[in-house]
Amino acid sequence: MLFPIQNDIRNMLDLSGIWDFQLDADSRGIDEGWMQGLPDPRPIAVPSSWNELFQDTHDYLGDAWYVRSFHAPTSWRGQRVAVRVGSANYLAEVWLNGKQLGVHEGGHLPFEFDLTETLRWDGSNTLAIRVEAKLTPERVPPGNVPGGLSALLRAYPAASFDFFPFAGLQRPVVLTSMPVAHITDVTVTTEIEASAVGVVTVHVTRSDDGSRGRLVLSDGDTRVETALTFSGGEAEGVLRVAGARLWGPGHPHLYSLTVTLEEDGDTVGPAMDRYTLDVGIRTIAVEGHNILLNGEPIFLTGFGRHEDFPVHGRGFDLPVMIKDHTLLHWVGANSYRTAHYPYAEEQLLLADRLGILVIDETPAVGLFFEGEPHGVETRLAVCRGQLDALIARDKNHACVIAWSVANEPVPPDLMARMAGRSTEPVAPETTAFFQTLADDAHRLDPSRPVTLAGIMGGPLEWLDVCEIVMVNRYFGWYSHGGQLDEAADALSQELDSLNAALGKPIIISEFGADTLAGVHADPPTLWSEEYQVEFLRRYLDVAASKPFVAGLHVWNFADFRTGQATMRAGSLNHKGVFTRERQPKMAAHFLRSRWKK
Repeated sequence: MLFPIQNDIRNMLDLSGIWDFQLDADSRGIDEGWMQGLPDPRPIAVPSSWNELFQDTHDYLGDAWYVRSFHAPTSWRGQRVAVRVGSANYLAEVWLNGKQLGVHEGGHLPFEFDLTETLRWDGSNTLAIRVEAKLTPERVPPGNVPGGLSALLRAYPAASFDFFPFAGLQRPVVLTSMPVAHITDVTVTTEIEASAVGVVTVHVTRSDDGSRGRLVLSDGDTRVETALTFSGGEAEGVLRVAGARLWGPGHPHLYSLTVTLEEDGDTVGPAMDRYTLDVGIRTIAVEGHNILLNGEPIFLTGFGRHEDFPVHGRGFDLPVMIKDHTLLHWVGANSYRTAHYPYAEEQLLLADRLGILVIDETPAVGLFFEGEPHGVETRLAVCRGQLDALIARDKNHACVIAWSVANEPVPPDLMARMAGRSTEPVAPETTAFFQTLADDAHRLDPSRPVTLAGIMGGPLEWLDVCEIVMVNRYFGWYSHGGQLDEAADALSQELDSLNAALGKPIIISEFGADTLAGVHADPPTLWSEEYQVEFLRRYLDVAASKPFVAGLHVWNFADFRTGQATMRAGSLNHKGVFTRERQPKMAAHFLRSRWKK
């Protein structure tokens, strides 16, 4: 599904704004025909999460309805018209003018439904979306899981992950139009040959059986083009750029790629469809202990992040996006991980433009392997579908350097492993679960490495299915609390052990200490700003002594909302180096002093 654009042929109409909204705790809306209009609506902003907007929706995760009316531009007649929903957590059912268009399961990724045959051109149209956000063990991410990490967190709502399960229409809802004969997909891969020749390979699919098309790659100084010849709705073209300007942090050069469908015949007529996207010429590879960008080792500095901000929750917000990327530059970060779900596409477009490296992660957080085998099979099927959708959406972004297929999956004997009482090999079917996902990622996109973020005590076998090892470690917080010298020794020993066992580049993908802004202590003690600084200093120093460590991502960029729990003061995870409102703690200044050198 291509990101919507407006040009001389394609159109888009953003339906974001104020919608009618009503909770449906008894699930009676379908029977009572709420898709035609709500009986007792109140206004709500789209996009936003409903949880922080009203008192009665704070912890509500049941059914809720969104309804709004719109007029379709008459100039769109004769084209294919669709509605595209950027994110609906967790399940969405969509109607237009009382007719069901379809159902989509899984938040954080876009979906669309064709409206062409259902639109009214001579009056108002009614669009209704029922969103349901229940936490269940079968879903990804799961919730209401007995035992395991959920029991450890003891949070309400009972998610199996340590961030709040925000619900609602959290990204824009957009109408799009395009010709009936249109471009359906574009896949771009780039290589670099000797003498700085950039090779851009473009695979295009179209909706009809036409045969002609064209590719143009340009940046103002350079223009390269080639004809496309389609067969069976597919074509591939190769563009060679002499003296290519490569994409990377500090020099995020982008070329504009335009794909055009042309009418068949002997003469060139008007374009049938046209789509333009940005392309960064770069390569990513793993060699020994190094991650190579354009053939040179790159060391990742940055954060795990969350799409989270007061009032709108996970709702997409352009000013917050700009603020966050400005702060990333200020602190000297060159990368982040989309913990623990795919972010809005606009974030990746901005990262492309600014030269920020991104590890792109699926929503597979909190996976577990206890209970009925059918449950594990169900979750694997969901994970595979989400990975497929993620790669289809984000495959053309230069900023994306790796696919993360899971965060902190939990083995059945986690507590024993964390306490050092179990070192038994994990059940082979659990390793096969992640091997399947890694194989899927390589099949769908052979150009990028695969990784997953391992929990403290997690099995080595799961990490070994990946080219890049990511580990989340909290020596000095969840263990060795207040004992930073001992924590640094424990970290150093484990990193050496991981290197000896796996021999792959290691990223410390999470490390951090909860810190209340304004709390100070001398000597540094838990929860103080001084302790957070000393905690981070130890980790950076240990990593600097290990040539096999390829990067560090501090947990977290900013404080973020969690469920209610005794271990979460104010229902927040306070490990951010910025507050939830994006004010710097001492740790942000410390990182800037290290990363800006």
